[in-house]
Amino acid sequence: MPRPLRVAIVGAGPAGIYAADALLKSETAADPGVSIDLFERMPAPFGLIRYGVAPDHPRIKGIITALHQVLDKPQIRLFGNVDYPRDINLDDLRAFYDAVIFSTGAMADRDMSIPGLDLDGSYGAADFVSWYDGHPDVPRTWPLEAEKVAVLGVGNVALDVARVLAKTADELLPTEIPQNVYDGLKANKALEVHVFGRRGPAQAKFSPMELRELDHSPNIEVIVDPEDIDYDAGSIETRRGNKQADMVAKTLENWAIRDVGDRPHKLFLHFFESPVEILGENGKVVGLRTERTALDGTGNVKGTGEFKDWDVQSVYRAVGYLSEKLPKLPWDLESGTVPDEGGRVIEESGAHLTSTYVTGWIRRGPVGLIGHTKGDANETVANLLDDHANGRLHAPSAPDPEAVYAFLSGRGVRFTTWDGWYKLDAAERALGEPHGRARVKLVEREDMLRESGA
Repeated sequence: MPRPLRVAIVGAGPAGIYAADALLKSETAADPGVSIDLFERMPAPFGLIRYGVAPDHPRIKGIITALHQVLDKPQIRLFGNVDYPRDINLDDLRAFYDAVIFSTGAMADRDMSIPGLDLDGSYGAADFVSWYDGHPDVPRTWPLEAEKVAVLGVGNVALDVARVLAKTADELLPTEIPQNVYDGLKANKALEVHVFGRRGPAQAKFSPMELRELDHSPNIEVIVDPEDIDYDAGSIETRRGNKQADMVAKTLENWAIRDVGDRPHKLFLHFFESPVEILGENGKVVGLRTERTALDGTGNVKGTGEFKDWDVQSVYRAVGYLSEKLPKLPWDLESGTVPDEGGRVIEESGAHLTSTYVTGWIRRGPVGLIGHTKGDANETVANLLDDHANGRLHAPSAPDPEAVYAFLSGRGVRFTTWDGWYKLDAAERALGEPHGRARVKLVEREDMLRESGA
């Protein structure tokens, strides 16, 4: 009797879970069946949703409900707190599985090439996001001494960082933020947050809803300079062809023409300002220098030679995430992705790396919304199943599902399970219940392992 197709997925965030879902919906799942193991280096699943989405966005976190339904399926097992490649590497995985899908995402900051990045007070947005989302592998405190703060970038991460810096700690208290994050934000001295974009309103990468949410806080006055509302032929074409870009531009236009109110924290959205240097004295950030830009007719911009120094004491760069290189896989250094063809990993020779696949941000780069990785997952899984049907997958030496338990136990790995997530989930909800909160997130890895029963 033929055994089920055995697939390992490295990374239990949305991209990996969407891949598992695509496998479960395939004809192969019906006959001869599929057996899927998800490996996740954190003790808890859900990746970016747990550790990359701002705590005051419960709507996005609601995606977890759909992902939950996938992980509840009996054909899927979760192995949390398992690090690739320290605890299990590609050769190990090939011994147990017909195929391996990598979906490890992106959590590091992409670099900028401007002077002053190494000054005290210059931060990567990814590190700050990890701190306020209670990631166990970052420090428990964050310096929030600056009264005036700059955020570089015009994407949703920049909005998240700016909003968390501009809100009061008490506004965020009803969310799942841990106690150490609440204490840190309580001491936050920021009164002005300045967000800088190199191009114009039509080129901003904000989602319309995320942008409008900025204005919902009773403590944040959102300010747009009317001089920053400018469009050229390329910008007008973008607005006509992209409904979201048009909605963003309209929101910014409305904010630019209204009177400035008296909410205590000011959040400025600046366009046509290209950061050229973070200014420092005695090793600390004391300002930001930008060059004014102008549209060139195509929607792109060119420098005008006009510079301005902004009085800020800290700078957060939110110019994109970058994936970490995965050992034993080919790597494109410039894009920070694994080279692929339809999700099949491609070696330098141009040949497909047998039984090895990628999906999500490790494949496409950190672009698009969470749901956009569904299409990636469907394509990758379709090609995996095509390789399976045509005998192109390798045969594992130890396909028995129990062999993985024995291997990890033999290595002394304290791994969590899907049942363990239910226990951790219950513990976090219990922490929130006395305070009328949905949950309070546990931060310490050891606490998470203990509550998960690992």
